[in-house]
Amino acid sequence: MRLLVSGGGTGGHIYPALALIERLKQVEPETEVLYVGTTRGLENKIVPAAGLELKTLHTQGFKRSLSLENLKTLYLFLKSVHDAKKIIRDFKPDVVLGTGGYVSGAVLYAAAKMHIPTVIHEQNSVVGITNKFLSRYVDEIAIAFEAARSQFPEGKVHMTGNPRAQQVAANMNSDYSWTADGLRDDLPTMMIFGGSQGAPKINQSVVDAIPEFNQRDYQVIFATGQKRYQHVMEQLKNVEIGDNVKVVPYIPDMPHKLPKVAALVSRAGATTIAEITALGIPTILIPSPYVTANHQVKNAQALVKKGAAAMILEDQLDARTLLLQADKIMTNPEVREKMAQASREIGKPDAADRLIKVLKKAEEDHR
Repeated sequence: MRLLVSGGGTGGHIYPALALIERLKQVEPETEVLYVGTTRGLENKIVPAAGLELKTLHTQGFKRSLSLENLKTLYLFLKSVHDAKKIIRDFKPDVVLGTGGYVSGAVLYAAAKMHIPTVIHEQNSVVGITNKFLSRYVDEIAIAFEAARSQFPEGKVHMTGNPRAQQVAANMNSDYSWTADGLRDDLPTMMIFGGSQGAPKINQSVVDAIPEFNQRDYQVIFATGQKRYQHVMEQLKNVEIGDNVKVVPYIPDMPHKLPKVAALVSRAGATTIAEITALGIPTILIPSPYVTANHQVKNAQALVKKGAAAMILEDQLDARTLLLQADKIMTNPEVREKMAQASREIGKPDAADRLIKVLKKAEEDHR
């Protein structure tokens, strides 16, 4: 298969695409892939590092208010559509996949107008503006949350889950030992992180809770985010940190550590939810309030409704609310197992394979 993929701006659009590509190359080693991203997005580092060819388009998003900047955005969109058509003609893809971000709007629109098979993948429960626009033009639509189904035209939608789930599920039988982090393997471990940059409110709540965590019969590994680590350690300068608590700037090798986690405290991004449900990890979700259409709250609600997670809204988060939920899960193995089972029932550990089937359907329907 010759696959052209477009998605950019944030890791949430890029990593699912890379997971899909990795799986496709496993099952069809002769697959050829071209990735089209933006000139300024994270894909400029991440995609070449994955060994893939990257072409870029200069584009930007529409302002939600009336603005002259939107005239420039429209001009850049039309120019990007023109440039995308040239890229498509040169590469001659069998199918084009869009995983979100403004750049995929131009690329998938161009492909659809050229009658190339097209598929979009929506990672969130609230559909992004680009995918909403593209839904009228593309052949097939893949979703990761049932809540997204009603926001798309009927007849095109397929529940696939997020390809990152399959990538993580491949490490289900990890032999990782917590002793590498100075912790023990005979105690249940709770991991806390607020994303790669860290989250100030989560960090502060954990800092305030550490004297209590020191007294617990479970252990905690807490990632502050690289750029916030020094500030957190400064706050903890006169605080005793127990042997059962480990404070780190970030957590490398996450795929091998996650299967060993008894519970997780994290944001409610689409990729995180795909990973935890593939593995069946009980989770305390703290949705970011700084995202479009409050979609992380909707993502979290999908798990809370099924009993797979607890949710603390950021404006209700402090050491007390965090400890309350942490103790409820970490001191009760039966609660953990019930949540884990509910999480696994939501998970799609074969998500990449499901998405590959949708790509092949789009391709075959054009023959």
